[in-house]
Amino acid sequence: MTSLTWTGPALDRARVRRLLQEYGVYAALVVLFVVAVGLDTSFLQMSNIRVQLYQVAPTLLVALGMALVIGTEGIDLSVGAVIALAASVVPLYAGYGLLPSLLVALVLGAASGAVGGAMVALARIQPIVATLSLMIGVRGLAEIINGNSAKPVTQSGLLDLGSRSLAGIPEMAWIGGICALLTGLLVRRTTFGRQLVAIGDNRQASRLSGLPVRRVLITVYVISGVLSALAGVLIVGHGAEADPANQGLNMELNAITAVVVGGTPLSGGRVRVLGTVAGALFMQLITAVLTQHNVHTSYTQIVEAAIICFAVYASQERGTR
Repeated sequence: MTSLTWTGPALDRARVRRLLQEYGVYAALVVLFVVAVGLDTSFLQMSNIRVQLYQVAPTLLVALGMALVIGTEGIDLSVGAVIALAASVVPLYAGYGLLPSLLVALVLGAASGAVGGAMVALARIQPIVATLSLMIGVRGLAEIINGNSAKPVTQSGLLDLGSRSLAGIPEMAWIGGICALLTGLLVRRTTFGRQLVAIGDNRQASRLSGLPVRRVLITVYVISGVLSALAGVLIVGHGAEADPANQGLNMELNAITAVVVGGTPLSGGRVRVLGTVAGALFMQLITAVLTQHNVHTSYTQIVEAAIICFAVYASQERGTR
C-alpha cells in the first residue's frame, strides 16, 4: 500500500515566494506610487518627478556596481568612500574643465576598486573585511585631499551635468539609465557576464573548470569603483560643492538595499539589473513619501531595515549553490 503525502500548502508557499522574488519589487513600486499620488496629487508634478530622478541617479549607479559584486557572492562597503574620494579631487581639477576632472575621478575609482578586488581575489580576504578596511582608508584619504572642509565648485560643465535636463529628464537620470542598459547587456550578452554568474554560483567549481576567477573578481570591483566615482562627480555637480566628510555616507547601505529588494540574492549566482533599477526607485519613493509627510529620518531607517529583512528572507530559497 502506498501512502499519500499532501504537498499542496508547501507548493503554494514556494510558488508565492517565487512570485515575490520575480515580480514583488515591481508590484510594490506600482502600489507605492499609487499611494504617494493618492496622499498628495502634487507628487505627479513634473518638477517633483525631476527631483526624485536627481536623487535616485547616484544611488542607481552605485547599486548597479554593487549588484555585480553581490552576483559574485561578494560585497563592496567602500562605495560611499569612493564617492567621497571622487568628490575630493573634483575641485582640484575643475579649472581644467569637465573631462579632466571626470577622468581623474574615474581613474581613482578604478584604482580603489582594483585594490579591493585584489584583496578579495589575490589575498583571499573576505569581501566584507577587505572593503571595510578600504572604506575607512579611502574616506580618510578623501578628507585629507579636501582639507576636511566643504569646497564650492563653480566649473560650468560640471554644474550643467548635475542640473541640466534632456527632453525634460535630468541628464543624471539619462546617465543612470544608460549605465543600467550597459550593465544588463554585460550580464546577459557577454562571456564575462556568464563567468560572473558562474563564479557567484560556485567559485571552486568555476576555478576547477578553468574560468579566470581572479580576473573576473578584480574587474567586478573595478566596475563598482568606477560607477561609484561617477556617482560622486554627479553629486558634486548637482550640489555645487565637494564635501567628502559627508557625501557618500551610508550609500553602501542604500545600494545594498536596492540590490536585495530588486531580487539579487546575497548568496550570489544571479544578477537582476532591472530589479536593481526598480529597487532603487522603490527605496527613493519610500524616502520621498515619508519625508514629504514630515516623518523623521529615524523612522525612515526603521522602515528600510524591515524591507531589507523581508527581501533577504524572500530571496533565501533562490540562492542555490
